[in-house]
Amino acid sequence: MAVIGLIREGKKPFDKRVALSPEQCLEIIEHFPGTQIIVQSSSHRCFKDEEYSELGIEVKEDISECDILFGVKEVPVDELIPCKTYFFFSHTIKKQPYNRNLLRTVLQKNIRLVDYETLVWENGNRVLGFGRFAGIVGAHEGLAAWGKKTGKFELKPAWQCATYKEMIDQYENIKPGPLKIAVCGDGRVAHGCIEVLKKLNYREVTSQEFLEESYSSPVYVHLLAEDFYTHKDGLVWDKSNFYHDPESYESSFAPYTEKCDLMMNAIFWNERIPRFFSIEDMKSRKFNIKVIADISCDINGSIPATLKDTTIDNPVFGYHPFSETIEAPYQSDTIDIMAVSNLPCELPLDASESFGDQLIRHVMGELLKIENSRMITDATIAKDGALTKKYFYLSDYVA
Repeated sequence: MAVIGLIREGKKPFDKRVALSPEQCLEIIEHFPGTQIIVQSSSHRCFKDEEYSELGIEVKEDISECDILFGVKEVPVDELIPCKTYFFFSHTIKKQPYNRNLLRTVLQKNIRLVDYETLVWENGNRVLGFGRFAGIVGAHEGLAAWGKKTGKFELKPAWQCATYKEMIDQYENIKPGPLKIAVCGDGRVAHGCIEVLKKLNYREVTSQEFLEESYSSPVYVHLLAEDFYTHKDGLVWDKSNFYHDPESYESSFAPYTEKCDLMMNAIFWNERIPRFFSIEDMKSRKFNIKVIADISCDINGSIPATLKDTTIDNPVFGYHPFSETIEAPYQSDTIDIMAVSNLPCELPLDASESFGDQLIRHVMGELLKIENSRMITDATIAKDGALTKKYFYLSDYVA
């Protein structure tokens, strides 16, 4: 019999999300006979302890009897229980310096670590993630910043809304007038942005229409990498080649900077990939973008003016392109940047339920029914006090 535990989020500031809702716990118990679930008591989880206990799910402080423990964010090292299997976002596979000690402790405590980020299908696409809600909330906060910047409307931030529905119900009363939005990216985050724009009934236009036409009402263009990167030698776009050799490409985003009012950045980026534009480009009189929702939030990354990340309660800073400094937002001479790095936390109920649905549909059967599951094995970073073969490249990171 498998005993599953839902751990209390210990990383501060406390995350309100959880891997499984009360109803989803019942669903697992019903679909996987013999499975027991214990919920560690928490005062800051989006679902109250009583919501679990009222459905017959055991809630208590001590979860040491559990075999498998599910969390969301990184677990503080002093809270890790030896010799258990943990599922959470560890943020270690890119050798993030701030989590080096976390992975060292996982090895020292003989923990099997399965990272949600490394759970992938055979084609390499991720199985789980909060990306959709990062896009949903990021688009909302970008629009809220635009409304405040222009004085045309005001939106309550997502974190002040109890649910996704309450957030989008506000849209009935906003009138932005002419507004051109560029959504960049093609993953779950970008499609979360587009979901919000469709709720607003904003019209999607082609890249040519976006660059050449004027509109009296809001429109958006959905841009993929091939729309804003070109090969330096003029070769035909090749997606595989781009991600294998991004240094051979350069940004062709400049025309959009002259027509776009609000940019929503939802691309995957690393240091090898060119930036959309440079700091110098932002000083041009032709640079028209006034608000950037940098949902990707890579510091000094694809958006060079993202000099820091922001917080849920203070999501926007102003960037002065000529002094290259951070200023108060919503001024006439600033480009305002929303760079919250934990956007799904603003709608924890909806984000948790969506994540739990994916977890049940795609992972639980692999975990509880299939011995030596390919998916689980490939996502296991550490086991029996050692790094697994796939993640042995992290040896120098933890040495």
